[in-house]
Amino acid sequence: MRTIKLTRIDAWREKPPSYPHPLRRWLTDRGSLTARIKAHFPAFNLQRLGQSLKVPHRDEHRHMDFRPGELAVVREVLLKSGDTPLVFAHSIVARRDVRGVWRGLSRLGARPLAEMLFHDPTVARLPMEYHHIDARHPLFRRALAVAPHDAKSLWARRSVFMKHGRPLLVTEVFLPGIRS
Repeated sequence: MRTIKLTRIDAWREKPPSYPHPLRRWLTDRGSLTARIKAHFPAFNLQRLGQSLKVPHRDEHRHMDFRPGELAVVREVLLKSGDTPLVFAHSIVARRDVRGVWRGLSRLGARPLAEMLFHDPTVARLPMEYHHIDARHPLFRRALAVAPHDAKSLWARRSVFMKHGRPLLVTEVFLPGIRS
């Protein structure tokens, strides 16, 4: 595995905030985030922002074992309640795996990724990681670009889903609307 030097802004941790926090249950629930949102927000909808080839962010490399500059398939969506953005989701998978074990990703369109992940018994979720991101992190900046807000920082969680030994990394950034 390649070593990439990470800075404090790239540091994800294995535990969520330990103090009472309004997002703690959202952050720690290991089930489908989409199902949880649907249960709390009846006007749920998903806005597909795109799926394309991109270079992964620096702190994503250690999960995916990409070579520097290697392209990955990146899928981004907004989970919303009506017009209110709740979660910005960013998923990456190796290009070869979209034609292999993760080929269902290409056919999702505007359907939630959870339909594929939580209904397939061959998919296993590894432990979640958490990070309080701010404008220094590229996912904070991307979330701000697609769902403008005035928050100075946002909580995010991510986990790797494995299928037949091949990883898919999902990062979910919790936007201010989720606290409604």
